[in-house]
Amino acid sequence: MFTPVNVFAAILTLIPYLSFAFCSDTIQRRIQALPAPLRLLLPSALSLPYLLITLAASSFHWYWFCLYTLLPIAIALLLQQARQLDPGQTGNWRDYLVLLTLGLAVDLRWFEPAWPPHLAVFNKIILLNAGIYGFLFIRELHGVGFNLRLNLRDLRIGLREWALYTPIVIALGLSLSFLHFHPHWPRLSQLAGAYLFTFLFIAVPEELFFRGWLQNLLERRIGRNQALLLTSALFGLSHFNKRALHFNWRYVLLAAIAGIFYGRAWRQDRRVGASAITHTTVDTLWSIWFR
Repeated sequence: MFTPVNVFAAILTLIPYLSFAFCSDTIQRRIQALPAPLRLLLPSALSLPYLLITLAASSFHWYWFCLYTLLPIAIALLLQQARQLDPGQTGNWRDYLVLLTLGLAVDLRWFEPAWPPHLAVFNKIILLNAGIYGFLFIRELHGVGFNLRLNLRDLRIGLREWALYTPIVIALGLSLSFLHFHPHWPRLSQLAGAYLFTFLFIAVPEELFFRGWLQNLLERRIGRNQALLLTSALFGLSHFNKRALHFNWRYVLLAAIAGIFYGRAWRQDRRVGASAITHTTVDTLWSIWFR
């Protein structure tokens, strides 16, 4: 699994994600200076990790390669049209088509058969990179708040919403037999590692998708509180197939309630970092003490 090729592919996958998160203003200026056709074709380079990994594993397939090459271009084209037709950024059907495609592809694991065993995690980050490129640099969606240079205010807001949600989820989760307390004290290194992994690869992608993109667009269309409730409901429904082969209504309910607090954290300063702190703290404590 940790072969030189896979490690190099991981670096190629993480460079766009982390660069977008920490240097988006600089990258945006450079991308805007490119000719329009090149701006739209540039995200095709996101297919390179697939090419490297599958060639090394002798599992390359042209149709998967074409998908990973052409889908980011299609996303860029759709969002370029949305930008032209919806300058007020109240939400165009192309925005929602992109979100629906990315959301279902990740949630239903449509593209995971493209990857060798244990390497499907690349799929999620590649699709995330395609979405970030499209919404931030082509659509230029305002108010996303995708900046992971965290500050103390992010921490205060994130932990405040976590503290408000925690008594609710513990009481409801235990009564529904969804949560089961395990008195286990992990090593500090284990706790820190779990927190960092959850923050970067679970919380930030989901908060960017549901709050930075979806709730952001819906607010302009249906209002602040309605967008919060609708996004939270959709966030809950995205967990319907987690930890169960059937419709996991307990998970859906608790995730939908969590979505309200995540959405509150994001919308206060419109910062993905704040809601990601809430999300990460909830998930980390759940995975260690209540799973």
